[in-house]
Amino acid sequence: MISKKMAAAIGDQINRELYSAYLYLSMADYAEQEGLKGFSVWMQKQAAEEVTHAMKFHAYLGDQGARAALKAIDAPPAKFASPTALFRDSLAHEKKVTAHIHKLVDLAVAEKDHATQIMLQWFVTEQVEEEATASDILAKLERIGDDPRGLFMVDRELAARGAGGH
Repeated sequence: MISKKMAAAIGDQINRELYSAYLYLSMADYAEQEGLKGFSVWMQKQAAEEVTHAMKFHAYLGDQGARAALKAIDAPPAKFASPTALFRDSLAHEKKVTAHIHKLVDLAVAEKDHATQIMLQWFVTEQVEEEATASDILAKLERIGDDPRGLFMVDRELAARGAGGH
């Protein structure tokens, strides 16, 4: 049986995951307005993935006989400095999410909640992948700088995510 404290903490994480989806949708809108359809596709896929994460947490609470106390979702920023800043912000955000996941793991360990510890391991692994992906794209963008040809190539690469790539 999950504790009320653990259930509340997971409920807070559901809110953070849905905020992440809002953030990525806002980033997709920015990219679309900048004519970077590949960036927009990548961000839209990321938003959908964040909703999936929220639903995993929600389903887990249901399986544990708990209910999430759903809260308002903050509005994300609507403006970004550049395509490079977009991924700099994305990486910084994913690092915050990782820190929250780690706090959930710490709480599950402290409470000797083995089921929640096991469930959270998927998210720990997922966050390693999320940070690595954002970091790799950011490194490419930083390398190309202001070169429009390089930006075009990265945009085309990111569009491939819409065709099934990660």
